[in-house]
Amino acid sequence: MKILTGEQIRQADMATIANEPVTSLALMERAAEAIAREICDIISEEDRLLFVTGKGNNGGDGLAVARILHNAGFHCSVMMLYPAGELSDDCRFNFERLPGDITVYDWAGSIPAEPCATVVVDAILGTGLKGPASGETADVIEAVNHFDGPVISIDIPSGMPTEPSSETGPVVRADITLTIEFPKLSMLLPATGDRCGEIRIVPIDLDPVFMARAESPYRYVTQEFVASMLRGRPKFGHKGTFGHALIISGSAELFGAAILCVGGALRSGCGLVTTHIPRSMATAMYASAPSAMISADDGELFSALPRSLDRYTVCGCGPGLGQSEITATALERLIRAWARPMVLDADALNIIATNAGLRELIPAGSVLTPHPGEFARLVGKWNGEEEKLSKLRDLAVRLDSTVALKGAYTAVCVPDGTVYFNPTGTPGMAKGGSGDVLTGFITGLMARGYTANEAAVIGVWLHGKGGEKAASYYGAESMNSADLPDFIAEACNELYGAAPSEG
Repeated sequence: MKILTGEQIRQADMATIANEPVTSLALMERAAEAIAREICDIISEEDRLLFVTGKGNNGGDGLAVARILHNAGFHCSVMMLYPAGELSDDCRFNFERLPGDITVYDWAGSIPAEPCATVVVDAILGTGLKGPASGETADVIEAVNHFDGPVISIDIPSGMPTEPSSETGPVVRADITLTIEFPKLSMLLPATGDRCGEIRIVPIDLDPVFMARAESPYRYVTQEFVASMLRGRPKFGHKGTFGHALIISGSAELFGAAILCVGGALRSGCGLVTTHIPRSMATAMYASAPSAMISADDGELFSALPRSLDRYTVCGCGPGLGQSEITATALERLIRAWARPMVLDADALNIIATNAGLRELIPAGSVLTPHPGEFARLVGKWNGEEEKLSKLRDLAVRLDSTVALKGAYTAVCVPDGTVYFNPTGTPGMAKGGSGDVLTGFITGLMARGYTANEAAVIGVWLHGKGGEKAASYYGAESMNSADLPDFIAEACNELYGAAPSEG
């Protein structure tokens, strides 16, 4: 789904009002009903909700939700931050519609706690915010952040801009954000996204023609989008039908990376996996991954090219290689000899970062999977999230390759500059080796026949889903990267299960 700017959101509302047609109040009511349904799934009948409301449309949403939930039997009260005369027309209309038995507080410098409130619903500021929150509004936001209980934000945590901004101010720290129609860009970025808590998307069917025509370089990946790219498995296919992945990874000191990378490739659905590793490590690889074939390097690190490169479909390279001069020379020889799409990660990227000429040899259609530190070595430091995204898009366009910048909401940028934010995953994946599994998995998907763009988006999504399943089984603290291949297999089974066979 597209991610629009604050101004585009306003235009989408106007287009919906004009073309459906529907009044602005009816559209607000539609949003409020959808948000109320979500809140019903979050709270219990014993909870006491306090709606902290501003004077604009976000406040109007909050007042409408309070009325709907009150009428459904929930205990709701309202804290008004502004007198009725300062409210927008739609906000004032919903204030006047509040049932007479809803308690209405005026802001008096603090948020009343239990028994007055066990949950705060933040409806102070929405996507129309211009500049950082200040003055009394900033005081209210700070008071909400000191509330000793869950906080639910409507559409966006109050004080957060929809797009990255150099101007900073206080932002509500929500436990759950019920964002209307699609997440906002700032919600997906490290500098601000931690304020959102769990993000739940609340569709309200904004004008489809406007949404289709709206221009945006940013997308939010959904399961439906990933499923739409899946390929069937021909009934009469054989191992040669599904491609041959070559994995070049590992060294004497970092051999676990090779095992993890191969483990990811073997869960991708490709027909064959060969790993080029130090000969002394062959027994360990056979023991851990008997389905893989081995191309032996006589050194204790990557020092010589595999024979018969033409028999492989795609090469994944980097995890655990080290950065010795011997390996750097071998990597340059590989890239010059390969001249086809590759998947590059970890030490391959670190070596490339120190050799500008080598960077220009990266074959078009490749996939790069840096974490933020590796990305900074490739493109230099950045000042703020906006510049980071600009550097990400510039790198993908310049290399004519796909770049997956790993982290929470991994950003996959394709060569036309479109950035796909991935919603799957868990903080439990922030452990050594998780990226090695991803490298192998994407390599296998490309060998399987997916394009670089498809393999990166599908691979990141399923890798994250596997991480979620591992965290559910072991816990986020106790899971580790060696768990991922098996749980990726579970995620694949669920996603591919409905895909038809070809034959």
